Amino acid sequence: MVVINIKTNGRHGDGQTLDFYVVDLLGNEYRKKSDIVGTSKVAFTSHHSAAFDVCFTNLKNPAYKGHLSREVELEIESGSAARDWNAIQTSEKLKPVELELRRIEDLTAEIYEELQYLKRREERMRDTNESTNDRVKYFSTIVIISLIGLGAWQIQYLRHYFKVKHII
Repeated sequence: MVVINIKTNGRHGDGQTLDFYVVDLLGNEYRKKSDIVGTSKVAFTSHHSAAFDVCFTNLKNPAYKGHLSREVELEIESGSAARDWNAIQTSEKLKPVELELRRIEDLTAEIYEELQYLKRREERMRDTNESTNDRVKYFSTIVIISLIGLGAWQIQYLRHYFKVKHII
């Protein structure tokens, strides 16, 4: 789950329209919101781990003259930080200690998943590194054998050449 908090200093009728949308790398649109004013909260859930683009467009009304500007403050929370723990506490009637324990448990699960991901990534990198090292080893061996062979051939050729020319 991802929660995006948007805070802007604009207001309706100020000559600007601020639109917002979230897309993934494939172009799938997850959320879209038009004419954002004040504070807004947008939440979405992704079924897979991916990178997302958070995009804003600020359109100026042609009727307004002069320089217009708008400040946008963006806060993105994901995972256990995005959960509404107060709602969970009231719905499940948890004590503060139980709630904190649940929050720590979720955070621990996220850390464990991240470590498992890093472990798999390290294994892939190690396998790639070992494969590359093997290729370099075999290539170096072939180059050394080729150079020794070419050196021996060159010595034989030059001996024969000098004998024919009666230099040796």
